Amino acid sequence: MCLAIPVKVVQLLEAEQALVDVGGVRKEVDVSLVDGVRVGDYVILHVGFAINRLDETEAQKTLAMLREMGVQPEAAA
Repeated sequence: MCLAIPVKVVQLLEAEQALVDVGGVRKEVDVSLVDGVRVGDYVILHVGFAINRLDETEAQKTLAMLREMGVQPEAAA
């Protein structure tokens, strides 16, 4: 099963890449599909690509809901 999960951008890298964080796990992802990504933004991550930006409130609600369902977002990242 593939999940799209909210992650926080912690560093912008070269070649439309970014370092993101979810639950203390950091991962390099492709941000080329989302215009104007900045450090501190939350994006939806799916199979290594940021596919949309969302606000922090929605990101936190989604992460909480995933945890309530027994999904560990950091394991899916």
